[in-house]
Amino acid sequence: MAIAAVRPAADSDVDEIVRIQTGTWEAAYADLVPEAAIAQLGSPDARRAWAAAVAAGEGFHVLLATEGAQAVGFCAAARAQAPAVVAPASAAEHTDPPAVGPEHWAEIGALLVEPRWGRRGHGGRLLAAAAQALRDAGALYGLAWVPEADEASRRFYTRAGWEPDGTVRVLDTGAGELREVRITGSLDLKLRD
Repeated sequence: MAIAAVRPAADSDVDEIVRIQTGTWEAAYADLVPEAAIAQLGSPDARRAWAAAVAAGEGFHVLLATEGAQAVGFCAAARAQAPAVVAPASAAEHTDPPAVGPEHWAEIGALLVEPRWGRRGHGGRLLAAAAQALRDAGALYGLAWVPEADEASRRFYTRAGWEPDGTVRVLDTGAGELREVRITGSLDLKLRD
């Protein structure tokens, strides 16, 4: 049995990240976004953007999930650009109100596992590793934007204890609109055995 792991992405992983993103979007989002938008994910511009993200350094985290020598998924996370201003519902259980300043928020910009490698724990390992890196940088809460119609991703975050906070954004895809819901939760995540 191959060993599953998560590690920081390196420059040499950029082509695999582009391949995983393009293939996963083709499989999961073909009905949600136009073909031209998905094709852009494999463009030289997209590759340059991922190379810059991998090389960005402190505060930016691009992680790669592997099974044996095969890259199977990735996660990109950083300090939230437009931080949430309310604590996630799970924080209400604390007796002291949690600090929710902008410095306490981080964003999962992308978390994708190739469908053929799904249901093997790679997504959970990626989210847990990203959460640890973000906590080490001082964040307490995380947010992610998920297409409203993407039930699989919404269930994934729910299992991690993250929930929709009621915020919705609508993106112009060039051939229509894509509604995304904001999911928020604690970065105090642990992998289940």
